[in-house]
Amino acid sequence: LLLPLQKSLAFYSPLSNFIISHQSPIANRNNMSSSSSSTTARSASLSALDQDLESWASNSGYGSIDKSIPAGSSGWASFRKVTVTDPPTNADGKPVAFFVKSSGRSCDEMFYGEALGLEAMYACSQGSEDSLRIPKVYHYGDYSSGKGSMLIMEYLNLAGRSDDRALGKAMARMHLAEATEEAGNGDKAFGFPVDNTIGGTPQPNPWTKPSSGTSEWIEFFATHRIGHQLNLAGDSYCSNLWQNDIRPRLHLLFEDLQGEGKEVKPSLLHGDLWSGNIGSADGSPSIFDPAVYWGHHEAEWGMSWCAGFGPQFWDGYRSLIPEDEGFLDRKPLYDAYHQLNHYNLFGG
Repeated sequence: LLLPLQKSLAFYSPLSNFIISHQSPIANRNNMSSSSSSTTARSASLSALDQDLESWASNSGYGSIDKSIPAGSSGWASFRKVTVTDPPTNADGKPVAFFVKSSGRSCDEMFYGEALGLEAMYACSQGSEDSLRIPKVYHYGDYSSGKGSMLIMEYLNLAGRSDDRALGKAMARMHLAEATEEAGNGDKAFGFPVDNTIGGTPQPNPWTKPSSGTSEWIEFFATHRIGHQLNLAGDSYCSNLWQNDIRPRLHLLFEDLQGEGKEVKPSLLHGDLWSGNIGSADGSPSIFDPAVYWGHHEAEWGMSWCAGFGPQFWDGYRSLIPEDEGFLDRKPLYDAYHQLNHYNLFGG
């Protein structure tokens, strides 16, 4: 069904070597030298950050700031590792250090969606020893001066990818977590409380109706994933192929997932799961830099062509979530979303 679209997108689709070897223009700007005026602006922003961190620590009952160590930056934010004199403890009883992201832009622009995504992943990764290690969010908001914002989360000792079977099982735990108020989805719908981004591309996440199933998921993915990316690409051939030949028959890919006990249910998705967003923390699997939303769990694997999931990973995942009938037929659909996104980000 999707073969014509896949073929027409073939020259657009970057493979893992392309992704790993190419930095975005935004990231490349970090290598540019800064003018004295931008240095002054950063110093002023840092002063506002330090003041607000002191106030936050005191108001939260964590004492005062002990150390605040720069930990790098991106094209849009700066990072710090912060310790306090009276820290909280994590689930293992160990004192928590904090990872702080800061920006000269507002929290709504920069951190609100990320914070909600991390909170949802944290909520959906609790209650089992073999769950994902997700940092707890402690605070997010604008500076008191109104000239910048910050996101404060638990600092994790991140390391490289470790046990792939444990990763697969932990991903299944998150996908199986119930949609609840605590996780931000009491209506059990597809979507997310806010729009966010997939890479640098806007990702719309309007909620579907409460207690949504397969038909609502098909409409959501067709409109707000494939259709959205095709609109951004501006390729009339692919758009016409999608609208006239593929979308009207999309339901055929989901015939095995309709009816009582078979409907697609909302699962919390990382949304951008490739090898660069996978690691470990204190021996447990961890994933980061998400593009979170509630969707069909199979949509998580749309970036698997550059994630390196081998037999051990799938053995762990399938031990909890068996493969549904038609999975391999639907996979090109979910791949196409990310292939289109990379075309929109990087070009042909």
